[in-house]
Amino acid sequence: MKKITNDHDPSGYILESERLKFRHITPKDFASLKEMLSDPQVMYAWEHTFTDDQIHDWIETQLSFYRQDNAGYFAAIEKTTGAFVGQMGLHRCEFNQQSVFEVCYMLKHRNWHHGYALEGIRALTDYAFGEMDLPAVYAQIKTNNTPSIAVAESAGFKKKTVFIKHYNGKDMEHFLYSKTKDSHATANIQVKPLMIPTTK
Repeated sequence: MKKITNDHDPSGYILESERLKFRHITPKDFASLKEMLSDPQVMYAWEHTFTDDQIHDWIETQLSFYRQDNAGYFAAIEKTTGAFVGQMGLHRCEFNQQSVFEVCYMLKHRNWHHGYALEGIRALTDYAFGEMDLPAVYAQIKTNNTPSIAVAESAGFKKKTVFIKHYNGKDMEHFLYSKTKDSHATANIQVKPLMIPTTK
């Protein structure tokens, strides 16, 4: 793991991989988030799209996660163009009455099949083990979500069990994947400590 040399980055970026930079989501990202969260193709695993009010709530939730955990969904920005590729992050969740962190991602449909998901998950996993010093990271994936299963397995995650997740009034069958710090091969990325934004 290589640290970024400057301690304060005025651009707000906290982590970068080969093609992507990651920063906190802000209310200014509403239009980019709406493109994903209201797209049935992107939201197929969730089995519903978001309303404008739900998107605003989503942004506020991420801001609260940054304050609580120094983690959450981050905006993934393409380095050369500055385009908002999607959102990827580390999200606190409960499993078997234990609080753990899962890797998660969502990309604009136009950015599918470019390898961004795998690149981002590798970078975030490295961040989780290096900067957050987590012993393990998890992924919850619907059993019919073949692309995300392929990404998790390519990133070195191992299938642990099958469980039913209750979400939005539905029972959804999921695989639980995990990766331990001991088994992790560090990706070639640059990171620096995450700074909590001032939110009024």
